[in-house]
Amino acid sequence: MTDTKLLDIIAGVPVAQVSNAKVHGPSPYPAALKDAYGPDVCAAAGRAIKAWDGYAPTPLVSLNGLAAELGIDGIFYKDEGPRFGLGSFKALGGAYAVGQLVAAMSDRTAADITVATATDGNHGRSVAWGAQRFGCACKIYMHAGVSQGRADAVEAFGAEVIWVDGNYDASVRQAAEDAAREGWFIVSDTSWPGYTEVPGNVMAGYSVMMEEALSAMGDTAPTHIFVQGGVGGLAAAAVAQPWQVLGENRPHAVIVEPDRADCLFRSAAAGAATAMEIEAETVMAGLSCGEPSMIAWPILEAAVADFLNIPDDAVAPTMKLLARSPYDDPPVVAGESAVCGLAGLIAAALDDTLRANLGLGADSRVLIMGTEGATDAAIYRE
Repeated sequence: MTDTKLLDIIAGVPVAQVSNAKVHGPSPYPAALKDAYGPDVCAAAGRAIKAWDGYAPTPLVSLNGLAAELGIDGIFYKDEGPRFGLGSFKALGGAYAVGQLVAAMSDRTAADITVATATDGNHGRSVAWGAQRFGCACKIYMHAGVSQGRADAVEAFGAEVIWVDGNYDASVRQAAEDAAREGWFIVSDTSWPGYTEVPGNVMAGYSVMMEEALSAMGDTAPTHIFVQGGVGGLAAAAVAQPWQVLGENRPHAVIVEPDRADCLFRSAAAGAATAMEIEAETVMAGLSCGEPSMIAWPILEAAVADFLNIPDDAVAPTMKLLARSPYDDPPVVAGESAVCGLAGLIAAALDDTLRANLGLGADSRVLIMGTEGATDAAIYRE
């Protein structure tokens, strides 16, 4: 299969789009959002994480050749594969939330604390790593769609893996029930009524990635951000940070999701946070989520102009294009969930209607969140 054929495959996938009627023109970051997720919260997370051993900004890779092929000015791919040796951006969120939890419990030793979470893989790895770093016990709940390779990676940090029948949302419910009974502390990247502080800290950790990306771009600010969905925590951090920094000049935000797990797309179409049932697992395992995060959705509703969904058929060709660019771009090792935003960009840029709807043109500079490397080597090779 030629590289040209790969681009043709991505261009040929069906892409659905819904615009967000609640987003209106340039505006400063709203005061109402500052109360829940403001610059001070993000700055505190940045100070803490940058003090960790092994901290270094991850690369921002310029894909100039692909950008020229798509008829846009630039593509800037934030490669989270090297993050703390864990292989994904999740290292920033879960571990930071564990640290904040331990620090808040001055009446206990870390050894007396057990943290637990549900995961598709990468968040659990971060929580397990954070628990090891701060001296806690750790229980990680995984559903049947998660690979054994990702379970092995969690166990390598000393966590216990508990398997749950059903999908990701079933594992979230089971973890919450068991934690309530056993006196464990949930460290989740999604939120629900009465549970917002910890996932807020997870989101604050993610802001470090965005701060690095904007700093690396300097005066050349992005005109667009394409970011994956999931429960929405990453996406909320990805759109809030540049809005806080750039104000009315914030980039046009686009969320891209698997068509098998597009709860944010459906929420935008409905005009309110909307849950869905996962009927078939997507190859983009880290994005297999059926219910929006309660604290993330208000940010997304205010900030994200457009929502796309794409089929799994676009994933492998996009991974291959990054690994072996026919356009003289640097090679990038990207996991299956990492390429969702880039696949959506490629498909949209090569479709005249979508290109116009998203405001993509010759002067567009697009920031892509490459959220993971090969977090499961066997799946990556396959």
